[in-house]
Amino acid sequence: MIKLGFVSAILADQTFEEVVSFASENGYACVEIMCWPPGKAERRYAGVTHIDVTNLSKEKVDSIHKLLKEKDVSISGLGYYPNPLEADDENATAYIEHIKKVIDAASQLGLENVNTFIGRDHQRNLDDNFEKFKKIWPPIVKHAEDRKVKIGIENCPMFFSNDEWPGGKNLASSPAIWRRMFEEIPSANFGLNYDPSHLVWQFMDYVRPIYEFKDRIFHVHIKDAKVLCENLNDVGILATPLSFHSPKLPGLGDVDWGKFFSALTDIGYDGSACVEVEDRAFEGSLEMQKRSLVQSREYLKQYVAS
Repeated sequence: MIKLGFVSAILADQTFEEVVSFASENGYACVEIMCWPPGKAERRYAGVTHIDVTNLSKEKVDSIHKLLKEKDVSISGLGYYPNPLEADDENATAYIEHIKKVIDAASQLGLENVNTFIGRDHQRNLDDNFEKFKKIWPPIVKHAEDRKVKIGIENCPMFFSNDEWPGGKNLASSPAIWRRMFEEIPSANFGLNYDPSHLVWQFMDYVRPIYEFKDRIFHVHIKDAKVLCENLNDVGILATPLSFHSPKLPGLGDVDWGKFFSALTDIGYDGSACVEVEDRAFEGSLEMQKRSLVQSREYLKQYVAS
């Protein structure tokens, strides 16, 4: 049975305890917990730390387990989404080391999933990035294998703003690239955190890949996207993507969620599906952020039982 959850980044200013309590009180079975290094956010929805994996003692692990049991909520996975392939080697090294700490923390907590990005040097072509991928990612995956943790790569191209032009900052943007990734690293611990919305605004089929990559889907993000056709006709597909699309709550965009969940049930997916709120219409206050999660849960009840 699919577990309905949400990504904790939308409740950035709430404590871990408050996030879990909100999930428990509002019909969510799980939460993907953000584990960025403590400090300043580098972009929207980044820099959120609901579990500090740099200082995870046994006492803290025990207290986390106690709260989860009390609230009858699970952690779907730990999330950290940096750019391990970026051109600045010092930054990339720091990102890689923190990914490993998140993997270690998942193992300490008895969790199966860590979600992240492959990364990309946005000013280099695909083949050049794959050369870097082949050096950097096998040791990370081996680190996860040794700890019995699965790495789910989100398929967001990370191309939204001018500083991410022209290639975006995450390599794992299409089925053709996923095939190549899994050919290079065939590990059973290396897969996808599947988000249909990113395929919508790339004008790609977001249902068909579910069948091909059924054994690689470790975690699911539930986010919708609305293509703004008037804008697209004006700026064209070479414009920055937010010029012609907008992230939305499930049910408010162009994803056919009936077809999406039908495909997930066809393949026997029984993992977590977590609402990821990036809808600017619901960002104005904590009340609106919470409302976005309640509204999403109410909409998704027709597909996922509470």
